[in-house]
Amino acid sequence: MQVAANIVIGIVAAIHAYILVLEMFLWTTPRGREAFGLTEAFAKQTAVLGANQGLYNGFLAAGLVWALIAGGTTGFHFAVFFLICVMIAGLYGAATASKRILFVQTVPATIGLVLVLLAN
Repeated sequence: MQVAANIVIGIVAAIHAYILVLEMFLWTTPRGREAFGLTEAFAKQTAVLGANQGLYNGFLAAGLVWALIAGGTTGFHFAVFFLICVMIAGLYGAATASKRILFVQTVPATIGLVLVLLAN
């Protein structure tokens, strides 16, 4: 069960690392604009906001990676905390920005949390 939990934690971390790249570095590119449904003008006007969002997603990814590296009790606590953070962020994003966020962020984090709790 722990192996499955670690795989899902890694997937959730990778998702958030990818979101960091999209928001911090690709926001104004065609790929970034397509991902977030932005016009070129709006993307240029909000690039700093996108980068700020990306930084926060990077912190989520870093916390989950630390959970994997630390292992044991520390890793368990980090995993639970950061997976709950991702779930809350996903719920808020789904309620305010796009329902798709529920499936991209909240569902994988919830699966990861259930696996972490079952493994311990």
